[in-house]
Amino acid sequence: MSAVLDGVKVLELCEVFQGPLAGQILGDFGADVIKIEKPGKGDSLRHSDTVANAQGKMGGYFAAVNRNKRSICLNLKDDHDREFFLKLAGEADVLMHNYRPGVLERLGFGYDVLEKINPRLVYAAASGFGETGPLSGMAGQDFLIQSMSGLSWKTTASGEQPTFINVPIADYTSGVLLAQGILLALLERTRSGRGQQVNVSLFSALISMQTLEASTQLNYDYETHWYERALNFTAHASDGWLSVIGFFRDNPLQLICKGLGLEDLSLRPEWSDKHAQARNKEAIAAHLAPHFAVLTVQQCVDKLQGQGVLAAPILSFEEALAHPQTRENGLITDVPVEGQDDMRLVANPLRLSRTPATVRRGPPALGSHRDEILGQ
Repeated sequence: MSAVLDGVKVLELCEVFQGPLAGQILGDFGADVIKIEKPGKGDSLRHSDTVANAQGKMGGYFAAVNRNKRSICLNLKDDHDREFFLKLAGEADVLMHNYRPGVLERLGFGYDVLEKINPRLVYAAASGFGETGPLSGMAGQDFLIQSMSGLSWKTTASGEQPTFINVPIADYTSGVLLAQGILLALLERTRSGRGQQVNVSLFSALISMQTLEASTQLNYDYETHWYERALNFTAHASDGWLSVIGFFRDNPLQLICKGLGLEDLSLRPEWSDKHAQARNKEAIAAHLAPHFAVLTVQQCVDKLQGQGVLAAPILSFEEALAHPQTRENGLITDVPVEGQDDMRLVANPLRLSRTPATVRRGPPALGSHRDEILGQ
C-alpha cells in the first residue's frame, strides 16, 4: 500500500513536543523523517521520563512523538558534520527546526543559504513567539505561552487566580499547524516547482485557538465565558461525577426535571427561561443535587440524554484511555521499541480510507541510523 508522503524526505532538527509532533505526523503518512540530534545527549525529551529512564527503558514522552523516524547525530559547528548536513539539505524536501529565531541563521543554515542549494526545499521553522517582534528572542514553553495568551485566566472559575491546563496545548496545536503548513507548501510546490518558508509559533497557535472569544473582545469589548452562558454544571451521582450542559435548549431545566421525574422547576418565575437559569445555575444545581446523588452516573446520563439534555460522565484520564470508544476509534497503537516490549501509544487520530497512517518503525535509539543515512 503506497502512503501519501512516499518519497518525501524530511530533516527534523527539533526537540521536545512542538516540532517532533509535526515530524511524526509526516512520518505516520509515509515521509522519510531523519531526526538530526545533538551528539551525546540528543533530544532533551529522551531524558524527561525519569521513571522509565531509571529502569533503562525508552522514555514515554520521547516515544510518544518520535515513531517513524531515523536518527543521526550531527554537530552543526563541526566542519565535517556541516558538510554532511549540507548534503542532506540539498536532497531533502523539507527542513524543519524549532531553534530560537536567528540560531540556524548564525550557524550559516538560514533559508537564504539553503534555498540557493535546494530551491525546492520547504523550510519550516517553529518558535515560541514568532520570527520577529519584541518577544522573538524569548524562550518559549507551554506554561509561559498559556500565561501570555490569556488562556491561564480562562481556566480559573473564580477569576482571581490564574491556573494552567496540565496538557502542553500550545505545543500540540502549533505542531499540528506546522505539519499543515508543510503540507500546504508541498502542495503548492507541485505547481510552482519552488519551496518556501513556513513559520508557526506557540503564541500564535494559542491566540488563534481563541478565535471565537477574540471576536467579541476585539469588536464589542467583552470576553465570552462559555460555561456561564447556559445552565451548565457538574453533579455528583452515587458512583462518580457527570457534566450537565444546557446549551442549545430553550428550557433546559424543564427537560432536566422531566428526565429526573421531578416537578417542573422552570415554572418558578426566577428560573423561567434559559437566561435566568444560566444566572442561577449554582442555586439550581444545589437544589437538584440530592436527586442526582441517589442515581448512578450512567442512570443520570441516560435519563438526561433521553430528554435531549447534553450530559456525560466525567472520566479520569485512565478511564478515558480504557473506554470502548477509544478502542473503536483506533486511538491506541502498539509501537516496537528495540530491546524492550512494544509500547502502547496514542495513534494518529486522522483517518484516511485508502492511505491510512501506519507504524513502520519505532522511536529510534540516539544516532542509530548514521551509517545508513550517510551511506545513501
